[in-house]
Amino acid sequence: MLVLVHESGHFFTAKSFGIRVDEFGFGFPPKLFSKKIGETEYSINALPFGGFVKIFGETFEEADTLDIGFIEGKDIAAPKSEDFSRSLVSKPAWKQALVLFAGIFANFLLAWLLFSFGFMSGLPTSADSAIAGTKVSDIHLVIISILPKSPAENAGLKVGDKIISMSLPASSKSADTVENPNPDQVQNIIASYGARGKGGVGIKYNRAGEENYVIINPDVIAGKPHIGISMDMIGTAKLPFFTALVQGMRLDWQMTKNTAVGLYTLIADGVRGHGSFSAVTGPVGMVGIVGDAYKFGFAYLLSFAALISINLAIINIIPFPALDGGRLFFLLIEKIKGSRINPKVANMANMIGFSVLILLMLIITYHDVIKFF
Repeated sequence: MLVLVHESGHFFTAKSFGIRVDEFGFGFPPKLFSKKIGETEYSINALPFGGFVKIFGETFEEADTLDIGFIEGKDIAAPKSEDFSRSLVSKPAWKQALVLFAGIFANFLLAWLLFSFGFMSGLPTSADSAIAGTKVSDIHLVIISILPKSPAENAGLKVGDKIISMSLPASSKSADTVENPNPDQVQNIIASYGARGKGGVGIKYNRAGEENYVIINPDVIAGKPHIGISMDMIGTAKLPFFTALVQGMRLDWQMTKNTAVGLYTLIADGVRGHGSFSAVTGPVGMVGIVGDAYKFGFAYLLSFAALISINLAIINIIPFPALDGGRLFFLLIEKIKGSRINPKVANMANMIGFSVLILLMLIITYHDVIKFF
């Protein structure tokens, strides 16, 4: 869906400028079904991953067949195509740039709408980091992450479980019990396990409306007991329509800045040789993350989709061949030099860039599979 929204941005902007759009595809070939409406073919393809839009005069091969001498309609040799005036490359540079940037903007716009809808419908929010003036209701202590092979994971606890009470020692009838604990109280109970001996820690929790009880024996490392969970006081923040739109835009901007800084740090660490694929997640790893996000509710899942949309926009704006940012960079070069980049050079750069992206995706997917097992 996120890729389709991205491609829709290109599609509608090109149409608004009178540029011919030859095909709008859902998924990637081989083609299963298609129907031509007007001058555009709409297709359903076998590989259901995103989509694509084919704009006339978009590729460097098509630009070459149009026999263009210079950009923006200046000193153009006689075009070989009768439909030349409806090609992307025949339009002024600013229109070409808007068509290329429209997909990126569509992802930012989608993120804003998803964040806003989340606030309107009730978004799971940390009580400590809620927006000023926002009323957070139904606050519970929720498990937000679990270490692999930890006592908590071995006991069957999962992300999204709401902790109702904790007791120590769990095996004693006179156990000290804390109802509706906060993170500090949980940490104190676990910390006191080392001094109070055996019996384990009793945890009552709620999962999907059903109460459960489990006894966990913490691991003691360097004299400090732990069960391997991270927790936060999570409640539901619900905002009125216009306030939700404003806060959704603010959150969109904040997440965009944070994502850009995070991506810069990741690339910088990679250049310095300090990078790690453990910090990157691909399609396979996203399946597990989406599953965890859904446990917090549908509104939270929509907000997570907004974060992915922002990531897609930030990645596409990078001036790297085969990405929208790379095409925008080539367009800037053409504008400065007053003539087109040699199509052979541009095609080679795009081919290399696309190959690097595919290779990177394969490596990330391999690491996702390794982490999964």
